[in-house]
Amino acid sequence: MPTHSGEIQLRSAGDGDTIDLTDAVERIVAQSGVGDGLVSVFVPGSTAAITTMEFERGGIHDLKAAMDRLLPAEGDYEHNRLNRDTNSHAHMRAAIIGPPETIPVVDGRLALGTWQQIVLLDFDDRERERSVHVQVVW
Repeated sequence: MPTHSGEIQLRSAGDGDTIDLTDAVERIVAQSGVGDGLVSVFVPGSTAAITTMEFERGGIHDLKAAMDRLLPAEGDYEHNRLNRDTNSHAHMRAAIIGPPETIPVVDGRLALGTWQQIVLLDFDDRERERSVHVQVVW
């Protein structure tokens, strides 16, 4: 099974920072020369996640507000007590959404919907350097 790998390096602001990765993933897919296959997009670390969504200001705001209601930063978290930490909410948010996303590639293009983009969500409570691994298989 042929594969092609790439990596996206970026800096995020944390605190729910949402970064559109679609163009960078498309470039890696194009470099692979794949016709039909799959692309896996994965972020290492336990406080960030990859998903797809409509990357627009309202949707980004609404997702952040929903996460704040579901897992508030100021919650009473055992992880924070045990580790003298402040980012338990970030770990849980990332665990719910997950670090990978897999997208079909059809005729050399990502099979995304019209208003669907691939995004990194960084939930940590500080700015971070992030690496995103992209692997195309066919």
